[in-house]
Amino acid sequence: MRHHAYQPSSKFVIEPINFDKYTEQGLLRYCLGATMYMPGTKDFLQPILDKKYPGLTSMVMCFEDACKEELVPEAEDNVIRLLDALGEAVKEGKIKYEEIPLIIFRVRNVEQFHRFSARLTKERVHFVTAFNFPKFNRANGEEYFSHLEALNEQFGEVIYGMPILEAREMAYLETRIPELMGVKEILDRHKRLVLNVRVGGTDWSSVFGVRRGINYTIYDIMTVSDCLKDVLNVFARDNDYSVSGPVWEYFRANKDMKFTEIPKSINQSLFKRDILINDAVDGLLRELLLDRANGFIGKTIIHPTHIPYVNGMLAVTREVYNDACQIMDTSGGVIKSESGNKMNEIGPHRCWAEKILMRAKAYGVIADESKYTDLFEV
Repeated sequence: MRHHAYQPSSKFVIEPINFDKYTEQGLLRYCLGATMYMPGTKDFLQPILDKKYPGLTSMVMCFEDACKEELVPEAEDNVIRLLDALGEAVKEGKIKYEEIPLIIFRVRNVEQFHRFSARLTKERVHFVTAFNFPKFNRANGEEYFSHLEALNEQFGEVIYGMPILEAREMAYLETRIPELMGVKEILDRHKRLVLNVRVGGTDWSSVFGVRRGINYTIYDIMTVSDCLKDVLNVFARDNDYSVSGPVWEYFRANKDMKFTEIPKSINQSLFKRDILINDAVDGLLRELLLDRANGFIGKTIIHPTHIPYVNGMLAVTREVYNDACQIMDTSGGVIKSESGNKMNEIGPHRCWAEKILMRAKAYGVIADESKYTDLFEV
């Protein structure tokens, strides 16, 4: 897999790296980008073989919210068939292993995780990158990861865990911090197997009976924004964990989703509320800017049209990349940036610089902000 593989290499100052589930964890956790969720009942073999969705590098097949309970056995059978068929397709040369998106399964609960994982074989596990653990909390977290540890030992393979923080206890002010700190203790014990921490903005919105409209971001919903702020406070310290942004619920897929006029500055145009593409895409881009500013990496998506925008906005401009390199290559003190327009303070900015360089490896370096729009074109 490689981000922006559909784009000519000439569009990058530095091209993105290739990655798969065996990529070193410290880098792989930055590579998930736009992770598309779909029901476990969906037959997704042919779209993978046909490379139907340019830019799709990670996908989740869901046994939980996207799947009715009575359909879970059908969904399990479906994904087992998918894993077997992918193995056959690779053997027959129909597709290369490195062309298959990272495949993640969102289990329904601990019991279903045990039941489904009993059907895995070493051949099947080769195509499994991770498991999502929904409504992860202090009460169920250790059981999820203990079983995951056992699976890794059983197969001699790497299979990661991706907890989803969406439980009501984390929404409630009086129980949030004890829950988050308890979850962090669990993740710290199993850190080598934690690929990503995900958040459930929709679940937390439902607790308060609210839903962001198409012209708002999740950060405008104060109760949910408080939850997100505390998650970042606990898990994003010193780049301990990568935390992905919550799903954007809106899509308006036109045949021609392009800028009528290329904006000089995406940031300025979005926050002046200029219409760039349509309200659904503009809302996504606006939220992506705020995700990035707050330290989220990647985003849950529910529609393939979101892929180029999420991954495109994670590319790094040359000026930002040069700042990060300068910070990492300087022993201390304060230095003027190469562009001459800002102060780079080596100690305080080092953590930021580490994250920027990881993003640059995963999503590439582009000349300047005006080039983001090139990455949106599929």
